[in-house]
Amino acid sequence: MNQLTKPDPETVKAAIPAPFFVCGKLVEGSDSIQSSRDLGVNFATPLINLDQVVYPRTETPPLLNVPLAEIIDFLVETGQRLLAPDNPYMQQCFDRMASTHILPRSVVETTARHAVSYLDKRILMAEVEQNFPDPKALDEWIPKQDFTGRRSFVRAFGPRLIHVLPGNSPGVAVKSVAQGAMVKAVNLFKMSSADPFTMVAILRTMADLDPEHPLVKSMSAVYWRGGDDKLESALYRPQYFDKIVAWGGGDAINNVIKFLGPGFQLVSFDPKTSISMVGREVFASSETLAQAAELTAADVMILNQEACVASRYQFVEGSQEDADRFCEQLQRRIAEHAAASGDVRPLEMGVREEIEAMIIMDDEFGVWGEADGKGIVIRSEEPVDFHPTNKTANVVRVDSLDDAIKYVNVATQTVGFYPFERVPDYRDRLASGGAQRIVRLGEAGPSTVGNPHDAMYPLHRFVHWMAHEDGCEPND
Repeated sequence: MNQLTKPDPETVKAAIPAPFFVCGKLVEGSDSIQSSRDLGVNFATPLINLDQVVYPRTETPPLLNVPLAEIIDFLVETGQRLLAPDNPYMQQCFDRMASTHILPRSVVETTARHAVSYLDKRILMAEVEQNFPDPKALDEWIPKQDFTGRRSFVRAFGPRLIHVLPGNSPGVAVKSVAQGAMVKAVNLFKMSSADPFTMVAILRTMADLDPEHPLVKSMSAVYWRGGDDKLESALYRPQYFDKIVAWGGGDAINNVIKFLGPGFQLVSFDPKTSISMVGREVFASSETLAQAAELTAADVMILNQEACVASRYQFVEGSQEDADRFCEQLQRRIAEHAAASGDVRPLEMGVREEIEAMIIMDDEFGVWGEADGKGIVIRSEEPVDFHPTNKTANVVRVDSLDDAIKYVNVATQTVGFYPFERVPDYRDRLASGGAQRIVRLGEAGPSTVGNPHDAMYPLHRFVHWMAHEDGCEPND
């Protein structure tokens, strides 16, 4: 590895331990001192042994011949154990993340516990059934015959995957483990510096249930700093892995792209922006206005606006006077959500300066609240040119919701819509613009089990589709 200088003992003592988990084994050590992305808190990691985290191509994946039903049962059992109040690994994980993660411990803990609900037999089976026309392809070679009489066998073969995990939500770790297991992959998880703990806690919980289970043997979780060319050029190769499943910001995705080539593909959950579209019907009464403001605030404040599904821009159809009424109510409700979460981080200096300039230009913009991390709403005639985050809503007034369509693009993930009866008039145009999901206003968070994610069926893309051609019988 590239860390050749041993850190001094005092630095190691002050750093938070962040062990790895490699093919069923916990790996501890303080060979390298890393810093968390947002808060700059030091954590200590062991060295990465590349020979251990790369599963040989000459060996079939450990999960290949384990029935899918057994894998799902093991995932369900893991979920039950993750929620147990006496699970020492999850408690330790929450304790350590309280120092490294930008969100309050209560928000992180609630999010993680909610994410475990994914490890439900009905949910996992629905996910598989929606992704695969014939889920038996995960367990066996499926016989096929085309109209010419040619016969073949097809299998969804277990891939070798590198998962580049995001730091904004521990829930992605839960989902990534389950998805990697259900496609019977060999999985290497690159953890985020904001959360180098959750994945290891999950895998240690699994190992306690059965340290020799093939699922446990097929999982490894390590951390290295993204952009380490020496390590990544050695690891990101088609002779070792089939695909990179990458979550994260533009820099993280761009860093991965340069290693792609024949036989080594990218499945990208890249940066997305979600919006709200609020029709003029909201101003029919004070009750509908209050309801819509609360629904919008709920979408804005998903994971305290750290999630991709969290609304950042709200296109409101009506006059400036109407939009201002909406902004006033929205700001109050965002502030209530922020206070309840305990997350009142101030906005970044650059964003604060942008907003202060907007306040001076009050003929063009309206501002409700302050840039103090307690919730702020900016009203404008077109989207602001910075990324609204940290409890910041940008209400864009439009004469017609038709005018909002031009701002939709391939980075638009979720559209919260009100009133929902008008959606049929817009869904084709939203899809044409690049949007990937339309929901009722206030329902950006939950999703229909098994639906596409980021305009694709992920499990179907993860696997290595293999065909065994058998030709025709001589007399056919």
